[in-house]
Amino acid sequence: MSTLTKPNHIGRKISRIRELKDMKQEALAQALGTNQQAVSVMENSETIEEEKLMEVAKALGVSVEAIKNFSEEGVFNYFNTFNEAVANNNFGRQDTCNFNPLDKVVELYERLVQSEKDKVEYLEKLLKAK
Repeated sequence: MSTLTKPNHIGRKISRIRELKDMKQEALAQALGTNQQAVSVMENSETIEEEKLMEVAKALGVSVEAIKNFSEEGVFNYFNTFNEAVANNNFGRQDTCNFNPLDKVVELYERLVQSEKDKVEYLEKLLKAK
């Protein structure tokens, strides 16, 4: 199903967004409190009431504008741009770290051991006081 034939076919746009989110019609129907057949009818509708569109957008986790402005070309451009950014390492070096994670684990362990020692000391004092 391409949105290129009818760019304003809201039902097809909903269908494609749902498919891209790997969601079945049954799951969308459940989120909307309806049945799969109603979702199928909606996805075949060229227009949808604004209130219903808001419910669908919420169920899909997108904005109403994202549904209205959805295009296959836009999705491909987004992913191509994202992949280029990752390939060019535009997100900074992923292997740099300002601290050694193992040091943090050791530090936490030492604090836990000290806490247990403090508890034992406190309990011993209570026993001697009796």
